[in-house]
Amino acid sequence: MRNSQNKKVIITLSPQKSLRDFTGQAGGCRGKKVIIAMSGGIDSSVAAALLKKAGYSVTGVFMRLYNSPRFKESEKRAKKVAKVLNIPFLILDLRKEFQKKIINYFLKEYATGLTPNPCVVCNKEIKFKSLMKKASVQKADYVATGHYVKIIKSNSTFKLLRAKDKEKDQSYFLWQLSQEQLKKIVFPLGDLTKSQVKNLAKKSKLPVSGISESQEICFIQTHVNTFLKHHLKEKPSRIIDTKGKTIGQHQGLAFYTIGQRKGIGLPGGPYFVLGKDLKRNFLIATKNGKDLFKKELIAGKVDWASGREPKLPLEVKAKIRYRQKTAPATIFKIQDSKFKILFNSPQRAITPGQSVVFYQGNELLGGGIIE
Repeated sequence: MRNSQNKKVIITLSPQKSLRDFTGQAGGCRGKKVIIAMSGGIDSSVAAALLKKAGYSVTGVFMRLYNSPRFKESEKRAKKVAKVLNIPFLILDLRKEFQKKIINYFLKEYATGLTPNPCVVCNKEIKFKSLMKKASVQKADYVATGHYVKIIKSNSTFKLLRAKDKEKDQSYFLWQLSQEQLKKIVFPLGDLTKSQVKNLAKKSKLPVSGISESQEICFIQTHVNTFLKHHLKEKPSRIIDTKGKTIGQHQGLAFYTIGQRKGIGLPGGPYFVLGKDLKRNFLIATKNGKDLFKKELIAGKVDWASGREPKLPLEVKAKIRYRQKTAPATIFKIQDSKFKILFNSPQRAITPGQSVVFYQGNELLGGGIIE
């Protein structure tokens, strides 16, 4: 294979992975068709190269989600990588769907005082749904991404496992994937560390060196509050302390999140955002950081990775944000669609709108939205 400068590019990716390693199913992979989402970054580029090395018939797909110079540069890189790998390259224009289902959802949740996680919703409603649809049209056997996560098949159930690289593990963002989706997904990077992926990209001369890590919210180029203030109207009201005393004024509940310390604008601090009184449009603040620690939460919209609700109550390890370590907890059912998660020790800044995700060992059991 040759790049745009007609220099020979040698794909030296190892170890060669089998179909069982990538999908949790036994069987030869040679000739199997796979469509992979290519963002133009290191992870998806190496994932595409690994799939080709393993013998798959690979097609790269770039998802056009948002109008920005950064997205345009990413598209150019993804196309260049596909050319280096000598694989077909397609573009999916998903800007309308992304605006409706992700950006509008993001703004609506913030407007009602919640702190949403758009990546979780995007993975389910945009990325994997679109990949599956394209795979059906292309008569592909699998879809793939560069997520750091693993799949295994146990009896007739597909299980989602944390990646080998625990610092990069992205299972937290994938708890809404269904069994129907999991049986069609390939995750080539689950058994690799980030440093190994970087080395593979360098050795294989993929044109992705020096690219910075992608930001968590891809459509926000500045600070979250700058983006929100550009799209949402200010709704000023009172800031109160834990005793109900007025201690200042806020600009709108949408512009604050639980646990926030900077930017509250109160003298004599530090103060922390403790809560939001949505009915009265009051922001609740405290000087005592210990007030932020709570042992329980209520979760709704719970999905189970196996497709079946386990026997409850159930002891698990849970996390309430991506960068947090898992913590021992017990899940109790309180209504048909409501669950109480009781932690063994208090957790800091439990935030409505975020995801709480459940694990047993390395297996992701499911998750829900914190209410």
